[in-house]
Amino acid sequence: MARKIIIDTDPGQDDAVAILLALASPEEIHVLGIVAVAGNVGLAQNAKNALKVVELSGRTEVPVYAGCPRPLMRKLVTAEHVHGQTGLDGPDLPEPAKKLETPHGVDFIIETLMREPENTVTLCALGPLTNLGMALAKEPRIAPRIQEIVLMGGAYFEVGNITPAAEFNIYVDPEAAATVFACAAPIAMMPLDVTHRMLATPARVAAFRAIGNRTGAAVADMLGFSERFDLEKYGWQGAPLHDPCVTAYLLAPEIFSGRKCNVEIETNSELTRGMTVADYWHVTDRPHNATFIREGNSDAFYALLTERLARLP
Repeated sequence: MARKIIIDTDPGQDDAVAILLALASPEEIHVLGIVAVAGNVGLAQNAKNALKVVELSGRTEVPVYAGCPRPLMRKLVTAEHVHGQTGLDGPDLPEPAKKLETPHGVDFIIETLMREPENTVTLCALGPLTNLGMALAKEPRIAPRIQEIVLMGGAYFEVGNITPAAEFNIYVDPEAAATVFACAAPIAMMPLDVTHRMLATPARVAAFRAIGNRTGAAVADMLGFSERFDLEKYGWQGAPLHDPCVTAYLLAPEIFSGRKCNVEIETNSELTRGMTVADYWHVTDRPHNATFIREGNSDAFYALLTERLARLP
């Protein structure tokens, strides 16, 4: 039976690939809805980008909602310097004909978790955790009903990508992240420690284009744009592909490895705001609240991506 998920996202080229991978896998993944959040760019543009990605996939029956326009307690920090002014620069995707659903995205998350049987809905967070943090604060009864939270965020051994200490998604709304990590639901996190191993080399991007469908060409165009920043920054053979690790973990968890440990979010320090302090070596007695993924097989990851994207229009 397909696993029921809600995707919470700020698309983002890598978010778009993560969404497409889920929508290309209906036998394993039932996408109940997609909720946009402010992050890579502002909420309105991220919501429009989500609509564009759904239309690109041909899965226009999947509903899209708009969530929170800014972090719980902070001014919004965005990343146009990476993703372009639209957040999804690269491909020339048409203006969406599909419209947003009217309920607020946070209410959709709460209502879905309260309606569906306990422990049957997984939350897949690809951006800042504002919507999830708000949902948990507004309706604490959802926490024990969550099957799992799988999120792209944080770092420990690779430290930061927006500051020396912090990964972007956690940095944008550290208070929301702290709420999520304290909620006692099962959490699997895909930090920079694993996503930095998933490099979109020229050969791997060419394989997406060689699929020969509209989706493969759009993904190649997305990665061709977004990787320019990372290639200059890191000097690697390809740019890391972050958010699709979340979807790939649902489809093929054997690709990844890590361990359960305690992860705390720094909210007070200006120097290390948003740092994910992972007790990977179990040097404290703090309770284990997350599975911290550290390793991944990049060849298997890209093979899965290429095979699934070939199923789309």
